[in-house]
Amino acid sequence: MRRCRSAAPGRWLIPLGLLLLVSACGPKPAGTDNAADSANREERSRDQPLARASAGLPGTPMAEREAVLGLLNKRNGITRELKMKPGEAVRVGNAIVRLRACETTAPWETEPETGAFVQLDVQETRDNKWHRIFSGWLFKERPDRNVVIHPVYDVWVMSCAMSWPETGPDTVRAAERAGRSAESSDAADNASSAPKSADNASAPSASASPSKPE
Repeated sequence: MRRCRSAAPGRWLIPLGLLLLVSACGPKPAGTDNAADSANREERSRDQPLARASAGLPGTPMAEREAVLGLLNKRNGITRELKMKPGEAVRVGNAIVRLRACETTAPWETEPETGAFVQLDVQETRDNKWHRIFSGWLFKERPDRNVVIHPVYDVWVMSCAMSWPETGPDTVRAAERAGRSAESSDAADNASSAPKSADNASAPSASASPSKPE
């Protein structure tokens, strides 16, 4: 008995190959992202709300200020500039940077200074838990006053965008003060050059001769 063979023995392999090719070009399954990409991914979120007492501070409201923080990963040498507002948190890899407040000295201060209250949390590989590494003020002009000590991450302050009011309830401008001094000086000069009173003007002089009796 003769067996019938297909004229195209590989006709079912072509659609199967195309199907495998299309499936290979599809989206990656969850959990297959590159470890380097996940370490460099930046996730931003709104942290705890600011204290109500900050609304009474002079200058730009705390919620409207913006700071630039530097974040260094010592393992790969990557440095990031994080633009944050008080109350925000940014996660980069196994580090979370929180900005609580930032401030600059007023223009009339003799020594300009820029500071930010920063918190750094790191997920350590030894136990896969988050640990608070740093919490406090960092200063741009004097970084040695307070430093972040960690073998992998470092954080520092670069800037804080805010403004101070030019005037206040007790502010006296130099031009206004000079004008008041000039007005006081003119009033004193006018008082010294004023004519004598009418009583003194009508009094007879000592050299005048008395009138003769009739």
